[in-house]
Amino acid sequence: MPPAIRGRSLTKRFAGRTVLDGVDLDVAAGQFVVLLGPSGSGKTTLLRCVAGTERPTAGTLWVGGAEVSGPAGHVPPERRGLAMVFQDYALWPHMTARGNVAFAVRRLGLSRPASRARTMQMLERVGLAHLAESYPSQMSGGEQQRVALARALGSGARLLLCDEPLSNLDAHLRERIRVEISTLCRESGTSVVYITHDQQEAFALADKLGVMHQGRILQWGTPEAVHRRPVDAFVARFTGVSGRVSGRVVRGGEAGLVEVQCGSKRLPATAPQAISLGTSVEVLLRPDAISMVPPRPSPRVLPAVVKDVSFRAGWYDHVVDLPGGERLTGVRAGERYERGSPVGLQLDPAGCLAFAEPPSDPAQSSGAGLNPVVGAPHLARDENAPRMVFSGPEPHRT
Repeated sequence: MPPAIRGRSLTKRFAGRTVLDGVDLDVAAGQFVVLLGPSGSGKTTLLRCVAGTERPTAGTLWVGGAEVSGPAGHVPPERRGLAMVFQDYALWPHMTARGNVAFAVRRLGLSRPASRARTMQMLERVGLAHLAESYPSQMSGGEQQRVALARALGSGARLLLCDEPLSNLDAHLRERIRVEISTLCRESGTSVVYITHDQQEAFALADKLGVMHQGRILQWGTPEAVHRRPVDAFVARFTGVSGRVSGRVVRGGEAGLVEVQCGSKRLPATAPQAISLGTSVEVLLRPDAISMVPPRPSPRVLPAVVKDVSFRAGWYDHVVDLPGGERLTGVRAGERYERGSPVGLQLDPAGCLAFAEPPSDPAQSSGAGLNPVVGAPHLARDENAPRMVFSGPEPHRT
């Protein structure tokens, strides 16, 4: 089968500003692809170029093996054989749930009895047959989004584009609708391009994940590969870290293993890219790389004091302070450590990712310290202070 989507050197400029910068995009038939990135990364513009509601400034795009944008011209959205699920549901307010789904089913050219049967079948698949005669104003946000999903899948389109469809839903609904989207799309064999800024959502859904920043796809791969082997510090930060340590590489090793001297501590870490001895690095700590242990004198156990603790339905989330006053958030443990308790932090080198520190640029100092996940500021580095510096985002709130 031809690929669902193939894009080469896709570029989009608005008023001289480059929003997409030479993007290559490949989506195999039946594949569930997630584009993950912060606001302004270009992911929505890329989705709109695929849909046909935006026309690339340069590059060529194929959908289902047919060129839809490029030297041969621009094919309008209604002739691309795709469907979309929007963030704001985009249901017809004057139509019932049945009417909204039937509107899309009619494009298949079925007989009236077959069209009615397919419409009800799609509503049954999303668990809303009992609301077939309800209008959008009479339904909850989760019910409206399920109608939108039934409408998209009922159209028979082999390509589904999802524009952050869960972002307007309550926390308890997001997981349920996410499972429904994943299950229904995979059962029907539909190819999907799904955009989000939520890394947990992206990891849960994707067969293949693309991390976007400043109009480019920085890394393609399976969720596991992107999590374990990020290509740079931005990808590592955006896919989830609890904090960072600054230090200097004092020992190299095979398979990317290095040792980093941080003050009086020598910590094992993984270098996704080659790093020379003596290089100043930042070690980004995955949440699952940190274990809380009783305090003990050890060169590889960091002393800390618990400042806050919260129960997270199965584990405890801790905020800890290091001796120099630096703070690390999102430290998980299966048991509760009370506020004020001294603890030790033991690190798994597989989740401690060492990247060479970029040279300081005073012109960018106003934004360089922002954590791209939640915008939490990193602690400024003081050359006269100990070289161990921790920081991280506030606990995620949904």
